[in-house]
This record gives sequence, C-alpha cells and structure tokens, in this order.
Amino acid sequence: MINELIINKPDDMHLHLREGEILGFVLKDTARQFARAIVMPNLNTPVTTVALAESYYESIKDYGYNFEPLMTLYLTDALSKTEIRKAKDSKIIHGVKLYPAGVTTNSKNGIVSVDSCFDLFEEMEKNDLPLLVHGEVSDPKVDIFDREKMFIDKYLTRICENFPSLRLVFEHISTKDAVEFVVNSSSKVAATITPQHAMLSRNDLLSGGVKPHNYCLPVLKREIHQKVILEAAISGNSKFFLGIDSAPHLTSEKESACGCAGIYSAKTAIELYAEIFDKNDALDKLSDFSNKFGADFYNLPYNEEKIRLIRKEYQIPQQLEFNNNQITPFLAGQTIHWQIS
Repeated sequence: MINELIINKPDDMHLHLREGEILGFVLKDTARQFARAIVMPNLNTPVTTVALAESYYESIKDYGYNFEPLMTLYLTDALSKTEIRKAKDSKIIHGVKLYPAGVTTNSKNGIVSVDSCFDLFEEMEKNDLPLLVHGEVSDPKVDIFDREKMFIDKYLTRICENFPSLRLVFEHISTKDAVEFVVNSSSKVAATITPQHAMLSRNDLLSGGVKPHNYCLPVLKREIHQKVILEAAISGNSKFFLGIDSAPHLTSEKESACGCAGIYSAKTAIELYAEIFDKNDALDKLSDFSNKFGADFYNLPYNEEKIRLIRKEYQIPQQLEFNNNQITPFLAGQTIHWQIS
C-alpha cells in the first residue's frame, strides 16, 4: 500500500476565483495546492479585453501567493479579431472562454449564436489561441440532462471539422458522449474532469431529497456516465486532465429557493483526486493527470516545486466562515484519506 506520494505541484486547468473579498478568501486554498490555474472570466463585469484581464491578473497577484493565474477572455459578440491578436501577444492570456448565453453563472453576456463566432474561431486558430468551451446548449426546451450531448451534435462537431488546427478544451465533461467525442477527435481536442463528475451521479443530487451543495452545471448525470468519466480520468490518456471548476457561493445562496449552480471543491481538491485515483488503483497516473497533460496542452513548462501527499484521515469541515457568512465545501463533513503534508 502506498502511504506517501510526492508529485510536482499540480495545475488546475479550470477555476473560478470570483472577485472582491471572496477572491482573497478562496485563493489561499488554491495556492496551497496548485502552482497555476486557468482562471475563468465570468465576473459580474466580464473579462472581455486584454486590459481587463491584466487588471484582474494584478488583483490576484496582489495577494502575494506563489501562484500564477493563467488568464482568459470572455467570448462575446463584441470580441474583435484585433483583441484576439492582442491576447495572443499577451504573456498572461492563455485562452478564450465560450459560454452559451444563460447556460450558467454570470453567462448572460455569452454567445447567442455559435455560428456567428466562426470568423473569431478562424482568427484563434490562426493565432493558436485555445478555445475553452462550456459545452451545453442553453435552450430551455432541451432537457437539462441532454444539453451536453446536444451541444456536441449541434455545434462542437462542426467547430472541430471547420477548424482542425484550433486547440479546444471541452470543459468539465459530464457524459459518456463527451468522453467518446474527445477520444475520437484529433490531438487538438482535450477535456477537463472535475472531482464531482468523477465521483458522483445524479442520485447524489436528487435521491432522498435535493442536495444543493452537489448542484453544478453541467448537472450530474446517470451513473453510467459517471463511470465513464472516472475511467477517462484514470486512463492515462493525455487528452484528459485536471480542472476542478471550483465555483464558490455563500451557503445561503446555495440553500435558497433558487440555489446557485457551483461546487466549492478547492478546499481539498488534490486530496480528492488522490482519493479517486487511490480507490481505483491508479495512483501512479495522478501525477501526469494533475501536472503534465494540462501543461503539455497549453504549451507550459512543468512545475518544479513539489508537494507531498500522505495517507491520513481528514474530515472536511462542515462550513467555512467568511465575513459573517459561510461557504459549504464539497463533501462537507465527510472523511477522506489523503492530506497534503
């Protein structure tokens, strides 16, 4: 039995840090275990320009942690080819994020027509700037459990066919269909996998009462999908890498009449992945999944700093106190068996 694991400090290739006071609160959890992270741009005022990305970058760096935020732009109808070229020339921007309008938190400024963005995809392909995709249709007539598959069939297939050299990350995949799409696509297509989609099915959201702290988008699916996501994570296939999609909300907002979508997993993220890989006899695959495959896809050097994980029980706190409010971490109150030493 392996009781200790020393790996290069991981990268989180999908992270929400928010803004204002909550940014400083959640950043410490990320910086403790990750060297870098792809930072999502869906703030209250979306990060739509290089200048806004630079300002957000500085607000993160001002906290003084040994952590490098990898910035992204929010794809809107107003994004220009000139701004894409400026983003490519920037040393801090590593991708452009596509949100279909209304599909998730702070996505009202997203894209109404994906087809209208094809000229921008062409410019991104020309400049080798990755497209990061929240791959769900936002049409309320489409069943929420089918929205990822519908996006693949309606849009993603055509994007990849029309722009074969465009690097594309299918974010937080949640279905068997998404895994199969990524596996069967070119080396330019990859995907991030979250702890919740590898560990949980929709029973963990809905059975025995609604569990608001397991509610995220894409929503958790049937167990058959969860098992395929898990198998992809531990497979050693370099197309799949770590992206926790940690998305903090106050407990009161999660437990409201219209609970927010988002899971705060950054508190114990790498420990949760260690738990997942350990339970499936794949600890030897964790290092590549967490700090090599993502770096390779984004053309980044490997991190040199190390972290040490030890087999030791740890009970995840029930609540995290924040400014006279609370944030509920993922799997609150449950015991896991790995810790960063």
